[in-house]
Amino acid sequence: MKRLLLSIVALVAFTFSTQAQTEKGNVLLGGKVGFGSSKTDGANKADVNYNLVPTVGYFVGDNFAVGTGVGYNYNKEVSHKNLNKAFEVSPFGRYYVDVADQFKFFGQLSVPMAFGSNTLVDNDGKKADSKYASTTSIGVNLAPGFAYYPTKKVGIEVSVNGLGYNNYAVKDEATGAKVKTNSFGLDANAFAPKLGVIFHF
Repeated sequence: MKRLLLSIVALVAFTFSTQAQTEKGNVLLGGKVGFGSSKTDGANKADVNYNLVPTVGYFVGDNFAVGTGVGYNYNKEVSHKNLNKAFEVSPFGRYYVDVADQFKFFGQLSVPMAFGSNTLVDNDGKKADSKYASTTSIGVNLAPGFAYYPTKKVGIEVSVNGLGYNNYAVKDEATGAKVKTNSFGLDANAFAPKLGVIFHF
């Protein structure tokens, strides 16, 4: 079966700080936003997914920030007649290391968590039933990256997904039965990096 895939993912990591770069006392404001659509041959409607997760952090020391992202994920799979909506929270810690005057290496440890529900949809993507399952996703991710600062107020970040673990559970609302999936992997694809822009005020 052929699939036509259209995916737009942008603004993966925007970060803003109130002073010069990564000094103690600075604040990070940013986040990620993504959108994707794919249509299976013969399907009435396309599958659609999007997410919006604003992020805030604080530099508790020079080059070390802690914070969290809070947002929303929406994933409608008409081809599987399922709609998942989830609330996401993703606490993180990030540490920067100076490489040169305008370059910093960073490592970020995050614990992304999402709590949602599954509902049935019909062939046209319309809600066909009430919630039939609850979903819980809890993970741990260690991601490396580089930040380049062409000026003191503007920076560009490139990172990869890195090393990650995820536990995904689906609980049937009628029976209470749970199905869990554990996944672990390393994703350091240099041909598909995450790109972000940072502003320093």
